Amino acid sequence: MSNGWPLVPMEDIFEIARGGSPRPIDSFLTDDPDGVNWVMISDATESGKYINSTKKRIREEGVKRSRVVQPGDFLLTNSMSFGRPYIMNTSGCIHDGWLVLSPRNQNVSPDFFYHLLGSDFVYAEFVRRAAGATVKNLNIDLVKGVQVPLPPMPEQRRIAEVLDRAEALRAKRRAALSQLDTLTQSIFLDLFGDAAIKRSVLRRSRLEQVCASSDDIKCGPFGTQLAKSEVTTRGIPLWGIRNVNALFELATHEFLAPKTATRLAQYSLKPGDIVMTRKGTVGNCAVYPENFPAGIMHSDLLRIRVDRSICEPIFLSHQLHYSRDVERQLALISGGAVMPGINVTKLKILEVVVPPLALQHDFALRVAAVEKLKSAHRASLAEFDALFDVLQHRAFRGEL
Repeated sequence: MSNGWPLVPMEDIFEIARGGSPRPIDSFLTDDPDGVNWVMISDATESGKYINSTKKRIREEGVKRSRVVQPGDFLLTNSMSFGRPYIMNTSGCIHDGWLVLSPRNQNVSPDFFYHLLGSDFVYAEFVRRAAGATVKNLNIDLVKGVQVPLPPMPEQRRIAEVLDRAEALRAKRRAALSQLDTLTQSIFLDLFGDAAIKRSVLRRSRLEQVCASSDDIKCGPFGTQLAKSEVTTRGIPLWGIRNVNALFELATHEFLAPKTATRLAQYSLKPGDIVMTRKGTVGNCAVYPENFPAGIMHSDLLRIRVDRSICEPIFLSHQLHYSRDVERQLALISGGAVMPGINVTKLKILEVVVPPLALQHDFALRVAAVEKLKSAHRASLAEFDALFDVLQHRAFRGEL
């Protein structure tokens, strides 16, 4: 190990234990403010680095059947996000989905070990040790044997400070991207208000009336029309729900042979088409990008191909996202099933507002400007991510 840092088993640095759950847990939950904090995964994912509070509490008699954790303890998820660390900033009890790592002495910088436990270096060791198991979960013995570098406390603090600064830059870029997402919605509401409020001001049409043809609103092919064996690794792109939810920023890994795509041409996607999910995340939609090649949609998607002399795709896509009136209509037409869904017949009668085309174009230009900013921030975030990875790699090799 560089700089002479020893590699030390985790069990020499931490006392490692697994949480426990009083069962049935519902019998031990309480609304009493004096109850004991009950730490759930959702408390951690909403807290970031520290767990400061919990949404639920348990009665005192449940504590002996669980595991008590204190401020300064580290929690690791033993499944789900698999090994992601959190620092306790309060006390409470944990269930058996957690491992707790309690420092054995004062030679542990919380900030240093937060970065170390969350590093690719430690994660790779967790994965290697869990290899071969039916379920890739962490356990006490697995974590105990992982060897990690243990620099002197001043060096731990120095490394943590460098990584904290790098992480702060990444956090600022992520926050800026989140604000830009909100800005798009604000622009829409500023220009058009809400359809539910402007019913008497803006012209309304059924969705099929803003398309050139009734067939321009189309559901993806039924399962019998596209066999799994026809999906390949190259050819014409085949798009699904995950791609739409990611606004087509997530590449597809499914393709069709040109002959198959020709047979399914009625289910094609072209630049400017609005693509909507009809299962799972019902009603999510995105515009198929202008620079993309023609593709085919999966059965769980719907295509809306608007008449651009009437309607701007970007405008309509955002209306489908942000209008409370549209949300209300979608809720009404998609209910009644075990898994709510939208079909073509229902979607055609959805009412949307149709402002003057010039106003729609103005909105599209503003959205394009925001997207340009987002693209710049995403590129900057990618650079910061790469920098952080390099710093982290060097830090735990003693080369920082």
